[in-house]
Amino acid sequence: MVKPFSAACENNREAIGSVLKKLLFKAKSVFEIGSGTGQHAVWFAENLPHLQWYTSDRRDNHTGINQWLEESGLENVQPPITLDVAKDIWPTITVDAVFSSNTAHIMAWPDVQCMFRGASALLAADGLFFLYGPMQYGGVITPQSNRDFNDHLKKTNPAQGIREFDDLDQLAKSQNMYLLEDNAMPANNQLLVWKKQ
Repeated sequence: MVKPFSAACENNREAIGSVLKKLLFKAKSVFEIGSGTGQHAVWFAENLPHLQWYTSDRRDNHTGINQWLEESGLENVQPPITLDVAKDIWPTITVDAVFSSNTAHIMAWPDVQCMFRGASALLAADGLFFLYGPMQYGGVITPQSNRDFNDHLKKTNPAQGIREFDDLDQLAKSQNMYLLEDNAMPANNQLLVWKKQ
């Protein structure tokens, strides 16, 4: 199998990494929901060596993630845990942060709700939940490229779509997590950060 590659991961990792470095300098562990190719996990584990990085995804993505992990030789990134947010039993660990990139808009809304519940359950007190991806505010999606992307998602699966910030924030509050930062990212994405109370 050819090692999977995501250009988006390469393009956004430094911008995301700068926020992680700022907020996680005292943290020890991060659980990633939807590790995808494994690129983010490897890059963040290498550039934030004080963190133990836990990967997770559906089983069909494990081979690619493991290719990245094995090639990296890093000791602070863990093999993927099998996790479909709505179907699998979540791990019984406690971490300082949860990270997920480009997941909320490809999940159905009930799955997004499961992700927030699971993230909150994993977090220690004062833990942080980082969610990266395109967002809409007040029902408005900007720019046109994001509107086109949203149309494509809806045509592929009507349950998908760029999520409304207020809906995500209310969901976070229902899980005892409160907005800490809303960071503008390259390519018209956001990195939202909630803190567990």
